[in-house]
Amino acid sequence: MYDAAIIGCGVIGALTARELARYKLNICVLEARSDAAMGASGANSGIAHAGFDAPEGSLKALYNARGNKMMPGVCRELGVTYRNNGSLVLAFSAEELQVLNKLSRRGRANGVRDLEVIDQARLRGLEPNASDAAVGALWAKTGGIVSPYSLTIAAIGNAMDNGAELKTDFETAAIERGKKGFNVISSRGDRIQSELVVNCAGIYADKVAGMIGDISFKIGARKGEYILLDRESGGHVTRTLFTCPNAAGKGVLVSPTADGNLLIGPTSLMITDKTDNSTSREGLEQAMEKARRLCKNIPFYNTITSFCGIRAYSDRHDFVVEPSRIDRRFFNVAGIESPGLTSAPAIAEYTAKAVVGEIGAKTNPDFNGTRKSAHCFKDLSIEEKNEIIRQHPAYGEIVCRCEAVTLGEILFELERHPVPKTPDGLKRRLRVGMGRCQGGFCQPSVVDVLCKRFNISYEQITKCGGGSHLFTGKTK
Repeated sequence: MYDAAIIGCGVIGALTARELARYKLNICVLEARSDAAMGASGANSGIAHAGFDAPEGSLKALYNARGNKMMPGVCRELGVTYRNNGSLVLAFSAEELQVLNKLSRRGRANGVRDLEVIDQARLRGLEPNASDAAVGALWAKTGGIVSPYSLTIAAIGNAMDNGAELKTDFETAAIERGKKGFNVISSRGDRIQSELVVNCAGIYADKVAGMIGDISFKIGARKGEYILLDRESGGHVTRTLFTCPNAAGKGVLVSPTADGNLLIGPTSLMITDKTDNSTSREGLEQAMEKARRLCKNIPFYNTITSFCGIRAYSDRHDFVVEPSRIDRRFFNVAGIESPGLTSAPAIAEYTAKAVVGEIGAKTNPDFNGTRKSAHCFKDLSIEEKNEIIRQHPAYGEIVCRCEAVTLGEILFELERHPVPKTPDGLKRRLRVGMGRCQGGFCQPSVVDVLCKRFNISYEQITKCGGGSHLFTGKTK
């Protein structure tokens, strides 16, 4: 019997588990897929928004402002790279300049500091590659960038280090209410019992809520396509460049990533098939066209990959963060669209306090909120590297040349929470296979390490779980 079960191991679920681990609670996280961060938290812009866009008084505004202030400290504790690079919303007309002034006033009402509307000359000084057609910009100095999947994995790993459990390949199919709590049943027939449930199921949160008869909200999905450029182009802009927001969202952006690449996207297309994460020629061309309006001379010839993320939104047009009207022991955290990543630390903080308030718990005196970054060897001095290699020779063997990932780092990651079981799992943790060759050089070595670690055959290895098998058999 668990005290609290969290359905969904995206960034909200992972950070909520970490917050609950601060208390003496028996916690379980249930994830439908083979690893953490395989939904929206694995494929989004990675922007820590300043907080000027959300309407005053909304939950988005409340949690965005709080989350932006929390994010640097949370990342520092978890060993995750965070860069306070700031953001610029570009205006291309007098009418759009008026929109920027409105956003600035809204931001101040939301508690956002360091907002300034700047003219064309200052924009050129800050970002020489910003479009010549831009007549001004809103400069939000507290905006930042973070790797969403790194944050998610570090958060759930830290929660597990402090006693939480993660059950992967647990697709919630039914929930039974009882006097002492809930029975959560998977599509394979596995079941767990929990006094309280936190619904962080992303695009399927309305489906999960419906399992207890809660139909108080509906979740739709928007598809967004991205283009990622090699780190050679990561310095093309320093800050995140946005267009003026509209009803469809914040639009296409041009931004460096926390890991030094250049990111273009996302598009925004409402979809009914929530499994459709395919990219299209039309979508990518649309992203490129809109990005060129924001930024000149984008080196698209340095593109190394494209991908698609699916974002949830609620029919309330705001976050849903509340106990269910059907049962207070069932807590909904749903409709977490942008600025959801930024808001995640604040939502998790609030949700954990609400859970503890409902079921009661003492603080955990042994809680340790820090976690070491696994992929830091390349940043050490020659002397420090040699000392580590002397103690652990595997650090002297480079597996991924593009990202300078060593065998020692891979072996270290395979022994800590949550254990990666696929090449994509290692990619999200260490960036192995994320460079210019996209795994063309290192994937055979990675597969070999995984086979030895789990004592399985090549044919049993999958790229990302499920039926994504990489091999059908041996030719020799």
